[in-house]
Amino acid sequence: MEHITSRKNRIITHLKNLSADGAYRREKGEFVCDGEKLLQEAMDLGASITAVLWGGEPSFELPRGIEQYTCPPELMQHVSPLKNSKGPVFAVQMRRCKYEGAVESAVILENVQDPGNVGTVLRTASAMKVDLVVLTRDCADIYNPKTVRSTMGAIFRQSVIETDLAGIKSIASENGLRLYGAALSDAAEDIRDVDMTRAAVAIGSEGRGLSKELLSLCDGQIIIPMEAGSESLNAAVAASVVIWEMYRRKT
Repeated sequence: MEHITSRKNRIITHLKNLSADGAYRREKGEFVCDGEKLLQEAMDLGASITAVLWGGEPSFELPRGIEQYTCPPELMQHVSPLKNSKGPVFAVQMRRCKYEGAVESAVILENVQDPGNVGTVLRTASAMKVDLVVLTRDCADIYNPKTVRSTMGAIFRQSVIETDLAGIKSIASENGLRLYGAALSDAAEDIRDVDMTRAAVAIGSEGRGLSKELLSLCDGQIIIPMEAGSESLNAAVAASVVIWEMYRRKT
């Protein structure tokens, strides 16, 4: 196993670029993760791990065929997207973003730019058995290290695709889903009064909400009831409430 000490080493450069550069990630078809727990989960779920950089001796054995390297602590701090990381830092191949099974529930995010919010939605969707998360327009990169970290391993479990508005309409119609938009409007129905058993729900950013174009595609609008004078919920919290409503109707 090679012990790396130089920042100019090709593996160090590769992992650093995967962490910092979205265009580079897309070009290589890989993303970077950090930590033993995430590495173990990636292995358990059959993710395609291409390289692992340990900050010292490996803590456990990896399958044959995975490139492994070691480095001193100061180099680990240079490579890792986390502060004070003990590693390992590892590269994973991106999954093909296509859902081929039947969809009975879906959550759509439009223009949700905060990586933490997008990651939290993936984590919640995975926990509550949402079939598909759809990202449209200007959402955070799901392979941004901050997004990946926020998913707490759901990046390896949850089905997620990126598509345009036409693609969203096709997903809903092909699977017989009612498409709802979460909106602060007089036309919106209380989510507690809406049948959410076969539904796709679109949620926009906290600041702008859903676009008129996406709302025009919806079969209806829903609202989460709150106390008078309350500020709107951020995207991740709103999505979590919606996902819970979808989940409890199925159980």
